[in-house]
Amino acid sequence: MKHFLSCLLSLGIASLPAAEKPNIVVILVDDMGFSDIGCYGSEIPTPNLDGLAKNGLRFTQFYNTGRCCPTRASLLTGLYSHQTGVGHMVEDNAVPGYRGRLNDECATIAERLAPAGYFTAMTGKWHVGQNHGVTPASRGFDRSLNAQAGGFYFAGSPRAELFLNGEALKNDDERLPKNWYSTDLWTSFGLKFIDESLAAKKPFFLYLAYNAPHFPLQAPAEEIAKFRGKFRQGWDKLRVQRHAKQVELGIVDKQWPMAPRPAEIQDWDRLSDQEQERFDSIMAVYAATVSRMDRAIGDLRQGLEKRGVLDNTLILFMSDNGGNAEAGPKGRTEGDPTDAKSDWYCGESWAFLQNTPFRRYKHYNHEGGIATPLIAHWPAGIAAKNELRDQPSHLIDIMSTCLDVAAAKPLTELKGKALIPLEGRSLVPAFSNKPIERDALFWEHEGNAAVRVGDMKLVRTGRNGAWELYDLKKDRTEQTNLAASQSDQVVDLAARWEAWALLAHVKPYPQRKQVGKQKGR
Repeated sequence: MKHFLSCLLSLGIASLPAAEKPNIVVILVDDMGFSDIGCYGSEIPTPNLDGLAKNGLRFTQFYNTGRCCPTRASLLTGLYSHQTGVGHMVEDNAVPGYRGRLNDECATIAERLAPAGYFTAMTGKWHVGQNHGVTPASRGFDRSLNAQAGGFYFAGSPRAELFLNGEALKNDDERLPKNWYSTDLWTSFGLKFIDESLAAKKPFFLYLAYNAPHFPLQAPAEEIAKFRGKFRQGWDKLRVQRHAKQVELGIVDKQWPMAPRPAEIQDWDRLSDQEQERFDSIMAVYAATVSRMDRAIGDLRQGLEKRGVLDNTLILFMSDNGGNAEAGPKGRTEGDPTDAKSDWYCGESWAFLQNTPFRRYKHYNHEGGIATPLIAHWPAGIAAKNELRDQPSHLIDIMSTCLDVAAAKPLTELKGKALIPLEGRSLVPAFSNKPIERDALFWEHEGNAAVRVGDMKLVRTGRNGAWELYDLKKDRTEQTNLAASQSDQVVDLAARWEAWALLAHVKPYPQRKQVGKQKGR
């Protein structure tokens, strides 16, 4: 068997027999910027994620949709979010791309893996239409402990609302740990569900959707204390340090200049001591939530190792959007962040650091809004260790990757309904550093829009914004707009985006007055 595995590893991926199909864990974190973990440049210690990267792969050009609900819909289905009905958030805007719930023309990863013999489970933030009756159980998951929309950490939170296999739970239900913290809760129940799959002698698919480090930023006092004073250098100097580390790691090209600090964000050195102290406190809480999340992933890894399944488990880790500038340059500090009723936001000033070296934030389709880390770890299936992959790739590719490694047969219909053909491509070729063949990648959210063909990216801010054109090979930080000098490219790419927008149900748009009601999620 060892010789068989070594031969397969030499090919880059171990295509195991059906009896040894790989387990799959897809980890999604919430509102974490591109540079917020150590192996992507951060000063925040994330030893467990760094360990997965050291023994696996890091993708440098992986993309999300720039917002939580669309990302979840896209990841779960292998489609662009508007095709699933979740083009914005979970309000029903009465047009096909914006119904606020997963529709009947898509299937989830769980629904597609179940026929291949997989035990399917999810824990964490769902946020794809439970308010309309779309639950994990109704979309193929055998087991689930979930929140409809997240927005809490402590058991005492007034926002906390949990569902175990579809059953609403009180926060002090005897089946839950006492005084739970959501990051740990999602992890411990994920391992419980894995135990059920092992007892059933089935490979498992676990979708682990942390709400960390989404606002309201909350963490235990002892966790926050570890980081107090660590950010007194300020966003300007820390951004330079992160960028230098990214260049050293090979995450970014040294020829790309960092995006400059926006006018709305103050020069750190001009802030008063009191202001610096307040901002240091905000980032300390954020770092605590990231650190606690990393520790939970360490618990998951150890749990898999203890159960003897780590080597043949594909782990994929990513974020749902870039750093979050909501609450503006000053952020928000209401209440005590160790208390469940508090309401803290990082705001734009720290989001500027979190998205190093890119422009803009969550909501936008510039790189700061849609670029995410992607770590792939699978000792039995990926030969390479501690390597980078620069193939442009997207959330729509997660489904195809899962189906590929699981040798799952494609579905063309579900419950008598025809399914929209998958949009994504498998990442398996990239595991052995081969290209991913595709024509283009597309984005739209709240009128912000983009299309990428090869290294050329067309992007705009808002429905009426002017198109900007960038050569991402030379200028991924989007500093040199080529639209005026390459107008033919603009016309061509804009036409491609318009054609896609019609086919993918981006258009018709919902009424403007309805968009943006749920900006805080």
